Amino acid sequence: MKKLSVAAGLLIILASCNTSNAKIENTNTVNKADSTTIKNIFNTALTQGACYQWLDVLSNDIGGRLSGSPEAQQAVEWGKNLMTQLKFDNVWLQPVMVPHWVRGEKEEAYFTVNNTKYNVPVCALGGSIPTPENGITGEVVEVKSLEEAEQLGEKLKGKIVFFNRPFDDTLIQTFKAYGGCVDQRVNGAKITGKFGVLGVIVRSMTSSIDDYPHTGVMRYGDISDDEKVPAAAISTKAANLLSEKLKENPNLTFYFKQRCKTLPDAPSFNVIGEITGTKYPEKYITVGGHLDSWDLGDGAHDDGAGIVQSIEVVRLLKLNNIQPKHTIRVVLFMNEENGLRGGKKYAEEAKQKNEIHIAALESDAGGHTPRGFSFSATNKNADLFVSWKPLLAPYGLYQIEKGGSGADIGPLKSETISLFGYRPDSQRYFDYHHTEIDTFDKVNKRELELGAASMTALIYLLDNYLD
Repeated sequence: MKKLSVAAGLLIILASCNTSNAKIENTNTVNKADSTTIKNIFNTALTQGACYQWLDVLSNDIGGRLSGSPEAQQAVEWGKNLMTQLKFDNVWLQPVMVPHWVRGEKEEAYFTVNNTKYNVPVCALGGSIPTPENGITGEVVEVKSLEEAEQLGEKLKGKIVFFNRPFDDTLIQTFKAYGGCVDQRVNGAKITGKFGVLGVIVRSMTSSIDDYPHTGVMRYGDISDDEKVPAAAISTKAANLLSEKLKENPNLTFYFKQRCKTLPDAPSFNVIGEITGTKYPEKYITVGGHLDSWDLGDGAHDDGAGIVQSIEVVRLLKLNNIQPKHTIRVVLFMNEENGLRGGKKYAEEAKQKNEIHIAALESDAGGHTPRGFSFSATNKNADLFVSWKPLLAPYGLYQIEKGGSGADIGPLKSETISLFGYRPDSQRYFDYHHTEIDTFDKVNKRELELGAASMTALIYLLDNYLD
């Protein structure tokens, strides 16, 4: 009996070893196949890429695409036509009503010290009301935070409030520096309007010291019309100069004028294209960026790059004869910049139709060198995603970690969906963000193509390993 038991035990151990070896061998085979496919994706992107040419058209032939503008509508038509030409299985427009704010004539600003006039590069913040026709002139109170402004309270009455908190340059991730400052742009006028201020000026959201003011959305919240005051951004170089002169002469006067206005909401569209899955056609993996941009430049980095990279994902899959198991859906979202109406509409209709979304990827961080992806997911899926690092690291994609995803795909969030944000190098992004120099010539062709390949590789892996 003992001999039989020992023999049986040996057979069990051998069987176990063979099974383990089979699993290891199978894993190596899968990894090798994945590695080869990903290499082919990158080779194709870098030798047969089309996204740079598409970005040229979107940026230079259409230009800045603020929601509600004729340019935004041209971009909708461009996106639909392009995905139709690329033979997506389905292409359609999803209607959405969007805010319609217009800048009007070019803004102007200056301050005077002892009869010396200093001109200031300035731009209205998106959503701001105009100044009176002849502009506003007043003494300036400099503050570093919303809390400081609140504490000053009634002392701000009749003054122009100058929010001057700079980026924290010790933060390596510049998006964190941006997040640490942007509240003064978004909420500065809402917080101070109740104190009877004349207007608000805000230091531009960048670490660069230059003469380019950065626009961006601001909000009045639920304050009354009587409490709303005009709000504008000034360049960082002007902010430093103004702060310096205020120390010498606290009673200096500042003047600014802007003719912006808000029109009634306008009809627009998300542009959606998809290729149908071979195994799970009823399950969706979404990839996209936002089609709208601010009006000062042509929105090449924010977010033309994300738009063309997302469309390129499907083209690269097709060129490499990869037939996805799940339906891959490309969404060009409208109105991320000043309302997020497109992202909310997409999620709302997905819920109404009981669509099953298992993953979504957003590219809205510029067209610079790929660094990786951040994601929001269950612990089980998180472990899976991190396990892909060896496959992605050869392409500079070292950052595969939990974190944020993207504004437009955020409304899709649930307990089951995995949300991803494409993360290129961020060091130069806020040099251009929301400025007149966010233009096509600032985008590097190879970096853009590497980003498209990186996104395609992730979509390929998600499609292969998620049910």
